[in-house]
Amino acid sequence: MSPKSALKAKSEPVQPEETSSRPLALLAWYDRHRRRLPWRAAPGEASDPYRVWMSEIMLQQTTVKAVGPYFEKFVARWPDVTALGRASQDDVLRMWAGLGYYSRARNLYACAVAVTREHGGTFPGTEEGLRALPGIGPYTAAAIAAIAFDRRTMPVDGNIERVVSRLFAVEEELPQAKPLIQQLAATLLADSRAGDSAQALMDLGSSICTPKKPACSLCPLNEDCTGRALGTQETFPRKAPKKTGALRRGAAFVVTRGDELLVRSRREKGLLGGMTEVPGSDWLAGQDDAKAKQQAPELKGLSRWQRKVGLVAHVFTHFPLELVVYTARAEARTHAPEGMRWVPIATLADEALPNVMRKVIAHGLGR
Repeated sequence: MSPKSALKAKSEPVQPEETSSRPLALLAWYDRHRRRLPWRAAPGEASDPYRVWMSEIMLQQTTVKAVGPYFEKFVARWPDVTALGRASQDDVLRMWAGLGYYSRARNLYACAVAVTREHGGTFPGTEEGLRALPGIGPYTAAAIAAIAFDRRTMPVDGNIERVVSRLFAVEEELPQAKPLIQQLAATLLADSRAGDSAQALMDLGSSICTPKKPACSLCPLNEDCTGRALGTQETFPRKAPKKTGALRRGAAFVVTRGDELLVRSRREKGLLGGMTEVPGSDWLAGQDDAKAKQQAPELKGLSRWQRKVGLVAHVFTHFPLELVVYTARAEARTHAPEGMRWVPIATLADEALPNVMRKVIAHGLGR
């Protein structure tokens, strides 16, 4: 199909016969250049649904480079879904600490429990069955179904979204363009090897069709790419301007008792649910320091609060955050307030601390 005819994709469905050569070209390229990833089966080997599922959950909003060490740690400790399903959520959160987006860890655990208890430790082999599990949405279900069970379906992640939007020069902005991109991506499925078709597009987007300066001369689909023909490939996918949430401010209180630190667990639901933190104020837009300081924990025998110079800044998906850090020392045998506990500073690595709390503690302890 010529680049000119591909422009029809913006308004008309593309018939499979129009793109019949693309899936084969894509698979031929993949067979030569596939990435070696710890969760990916070797050529000719069957994929392990457990490893595919875990990698897909971990890779949501995170890079392959960041996920690799966590994936290895998880499968070493919990080699199958039954082992993970019999673990405790606290242990899972501790292992996950530092990877971010902690609702994924809670969903990972909930899904493992469901597969263990309701499915005898075997993942359902259909998109419908997979979507019924906790934490598995349309994309993840399609990815597992295609890669682990070779179901003829095409998951569309950010890499595939970029490849397809450039290939067909999809002018519509994301996220409204997602249904059209999904339809166009399905035309790139081979008659067999659905999982390899999906992984080929993922690898193509990761290594060749990159966000900036794509290596178009090396692309197996370059002769037919509308974006390249127009010279506008780097402008795709079209995206609506991001809306940045208002800056929120608050205070964090680093209290030590000898070589121990005062901490608490956040509520199970919501941002950073179930994670460990030092006591702190609410995080609110427009909150002043005096009001935030009023929310300090009350302990007997506490030294005066000392405000640390500088701020701890952190950016969440929907808002940026700035925290003032106060420190104080408690006398020996001071009891922790209700809902809080003392933990040895030397064992903080074993706590489920999110990155923002690691920054706070480092700032407060001068590390």
